[in-house]
Amino acid sequence: MFGLLNIDKPAGVTSRYVVDHVQRIVAPAKAGHAGTLDPLATGVLVVCIGPATRLIPYVQQAPKRYIGKFHFGRESDTEDIEGNVVERPGGPFPQRAQLNAALRQFVGDIKQRPPAFSALKLNGRRAYDLARKGKKVDLKPRQVSIQDLRLVEYEYPIWTVEIRCGSGTYVRSLGRDIAEALGTVAVMSELQRMEIGHFRLQDACSLDELTDQSILSHLKPAINAVAMLPRQTLTKDERDQIANGITIEHRCCQQATEIAAVDAAGNLLAILVPRSGGLGPSRNFTSPEDQA
Repeated sequence: MFGLLNIDKPAGVTSRYVVDHVQRIVAPAKAGHAGTLDPLATGVLVVCIGPATRLIPYVQQAPKRYIGKFHFGRESDTEDIEGNVVERPGGPFPQRAQLNAALRQFVGDIKQRPPAFSALKLNGRRAYDLARKGKKVDLKPRQVSIQDLRLVEYEYPIWTVEIRCGSGTYVRSLGRDIAEALGTVAVMSELQRMEIGHFRLQDACSLDELTDQSILSHLKPAINAVAMLPRQTLTKDERDQIANGITIEHRCCQQATEIAAVDAAGNLLAILVPRSGGLGPSRNFTSPEDQA
C-alpha cells in the first residue's frame, strides 16, 4: 500500500469522509488527502496511501484547474450557496464585455482575502469555528497565483468560469472579488476540480468503485506525486546506501534542490537533496519501516 488514488469526489460529502472511506479499506496503512474540497465541490481529490502520505505537500503545490459557477445579485456569509444566502436585487447588471474585462484584472499574482468560513487558523483556532459562533474573523490577504481565467458561459445572473490557479486559492473568494470589481455581489453555486497537476478528472474513479477487491487496480505509483522533479536512477549499491542514510554521488541536474530517486523500473525510492559531496535522502521509502 504505497501510492495514490485519483478520486472523483461527489457533492454533499467532506474530503474527510472520502479519506475515512479509503482508510477503512487500506487499514492499517495510513491515508490522507492532498487538498481539501468543500462539500459543495466535486472532482479530483488525490488520496495518498501508506508512506505516500509524506508526499502530500508535493501534490498540494501542483497547479489546479477548476470550473466554477456563480450567481450575481446574491451574497452569503460562506461566499457560496451553502451559507445564509441573501438576495441583493436591483443591479448593476454587468455586460459580457465588462465581465471579461474584470476577469483580466485577476490574472497574475494577486492578493486575496480568504473567506471567514475556512480552515485557516486565527489565534490558534480554525476560522470557521469562530465564524460559526458569530465571532469577527479578519483574515489577512494572501498572495495567490491565477494563471488563467476564462468565461465559459454567461446569461445574467449566472456565469461560469474556468480557472487555472496555484495552491491556496479560494475560488469562492475569487468570485466574490470579481463581483465587487463590477460593483455587485455574487455567490458560488457549483465547483468542479478538473485537474491537480497531471491528475485529471477523466482518469478519476468514483468513490463507489473503491472496494477491498478493487483498490489495488486504482492505486497509482507514488512517483506520480513528484512527476515535476528530475530523476536519478539508483544502482543496487546506491539503493542500499540510501536505505542507511548514506550520501551518494550526485549525477543529475546539479542545480536541482530536490531529486526523485528511482529504481530501474521507475519506482520511487526516495527524495534526495544536495549534501556536501553528493545527495542524501530527505524522504526515504527504501527501508522496511518506511514501507509499513
